[in-house]
Amino acid sequence: MDEARTARAVRELLASLGQDPDAPELRDTPARVADFWRERLAGYDIDLAAELKSLPGTLAPVPVILERIPFVSTCEHHLAPFEGHATIGYLPGEGGTVGLSKLVRVVQAFAWRLQVQERMAQQIADALQTYLRPAAWGVHLVAVHTCMSHRGVKTPGIPVRTTLLGGAWLDQAPAPFRL
Repeated sequence: MDEARTARAVRELLASLGQDPDAPELRDTPARVADFWRERLAGYDIDLAAELKSLPGTLAPVPVILERIPFVSTCEHHLAPFEGHATIGYLPGEGGTVGLSKLVRVVQAFAWRLQVQERMAQQIADALQTYLRPAAWGVHLVAVHTCMSHRGVKTPGIPVRTTLLGGAWLDQAPAPFRL
């Protein structure tokens, strides 16, 4: 990301909104906003192959499910936040097992990008399949989108649910993935 260019764009945005970007209260805003977006879009820099590297040793092939992983993402259509939680899991297969924190990093890798919820769910599922080669997997996202509550229909608090299942769980999902 080009932070200097982003700061110049924010400065121009402030001016286009009739604000004085040199006013004392706004002088540092362009740099702060650029820093915000650098953090907000850090998911593009996460190396999924490194994060989803199998743990050594043989572990029992039992389901691994993390529930209610919090996330905040940014709607690519409005640059407005959406936030919620993810439940992701897998039944270890050929790819072995990974550390639990690595599953959180997978959610973060895709949440910290310009995004839509449906694609984010598919990207998480694809990462699980690609790197873990599990016997079964599931992804369930629940989020509230400010683009619905702050503009357009202006209806706050409506949860959007997205669920993807595969492998052995396609026909018989564990309880956290049943609607």
